[in-house]
Amino acid sequence: METLRLTVEQIELAAEILNNGGVVAFPTDTVYGLAVRSDMPLAIQHMKDAKQRPESKPFPMMVNSLQQIEQVAKLKQRDYRLIKRWMPGAVTFVFKKKDDLDPIVTNGFKTIGIRMPDDPFILKLIELIGVPLLVPSANLSGYPSTTDSDEVLAQLDGKIEAVIVGESGGKTSSTVIDATAKELILLRQGEVMIEDVRKSLKEKETTT
Repeated sequence: METLRLTVEQIELAAEILNNGGVVAFPTDTVYGLAVRSDMPLAIQHMKDAKQRPESKPFPMMVNSLQQIEQVAKLKQRDYRLIKRWMPGAVTFVFKKKDDLDPIVTNGFKTIGIRMPDDPFILKLIELIGVPLLVPSANLSGYPSTTDSDEVLAQLDGKIEAVIVGESGGKTSSTVIDATAKELILLRQGEVMIEDVRKSLKEKETTT
């Protein structure tokens, strides 16, 4: 397989590749991500094979709107406050998934990790496709996250359909916070501090 090198201007071609079940790597506001449509089981398996990822780990989902989150997750009042304050941004929240969501999307888990990236290219790409993307980091399982297209190609050239050439907006993956329990639980540390997230829930909501 030849891995195409695309520019951000070729966003429609990237969307076409994803719509055909392909895997596309692109820079995000954190590190490089590896994307497939969330509603294509064969594409999800293709990405697992490319990453050599253990079956036990689910993929985080990237969305571009609150509506897309509501379609896949059971949201509580606190969840809406977290979304309003921290999305788009460099944080992934784990919510309880809706019962009718295909188990392959969460690898059998009853929860789903969701992020809305602070990146116009990705938000536009999701808009073009019309469904959320599953987007883990663009690296082989067990290897360091990648921050430019050369690093992605060093690990995944010939294993994925395309890569958007460039550099990511950050050097560390997003913070991951489990919001399913009474207390927020930090699962992975990124740029966003869980102390700041907890503090934001205590702040009085303001209307604009």
